[in-house]
Amino acid sequence: MIENIGVLGAMPEEVALLTERLENAETKTLAGVTFHSGCMAGRRVTVCCAGMGKVNAAVAAQLLVTVFGAGALLFSGIAGNMTTRVGVGDMVISDTACYHDAELPMIAQSYPFLTEYRADPGLVAAAQAACREQGVRCTVGRVATGDLFIGDSETKRRIEAACHPACVEMEGAAVAQVAAKNDLPFVILRTMSDNCDEAAREKLVEQQFDISGYCRTASAVTAAVIERT
Repeated sequence: MIENIGVLGAMPEEVALLTERLENAETKTLAGVTFHSGCMAGRRVTVCCAGMGKVNAAVAAQLLVTVFGAGALLFSGIAGNMTTRVGVGDMVISDTACYHDAELPMIAQSYPFLTEYRADPGLVAAAQAACREQGVRCTVGRVATGDLFIGDSETKRRIEAACHPACVEMEGAAVAQVAAKNDLPFVILRTMSDNCDEAAREKLVEQQFDISGYCRTASAVTAAVIERT
């Protein structure tokens, strides 16, 4: 059993729902990020909303480890779909995470000397079980990260050719790299909000993707993963 878990949520609403599940919760703000710590399912859990992009995610992830003693990292958020195995509203669980906008051999010159980061098999299995319990369709695959919102077919094709991901987003590999640098297990959970094409921004603006529904479901899946770790 992992006794201390750090959770990064994509949206304040999602983090609020998880915080409601914490017993004896305490709040602390560091580097502009508010962390909520307490007990959930007999474990110490700290939840935060890091903000968008790789740097924001990495800073929050390292604080979860250094300040709050997290022994595992879990990231939950939305992403652009890059596979036919799932659709909008379904979930991708990371088996690996990588960057699609970086010089990977240069990054791999520093510890842990990797060009991609492998999720913990036990956490992946727990996430699959949690999805089944919550009635969420899911697949396991590569998560590709970059500091770009992908909303055009040409960029989508370029990323597909480079790393063949199941989804694309803006934080996961940064969290994964921090976990790897600290020799800790991690898993990335991503709910598909769009298909990374020209309609992606329009779908989000027109609320074809249900943000409030996502937050309820994602927080329930995250809590179920914690119960299984």
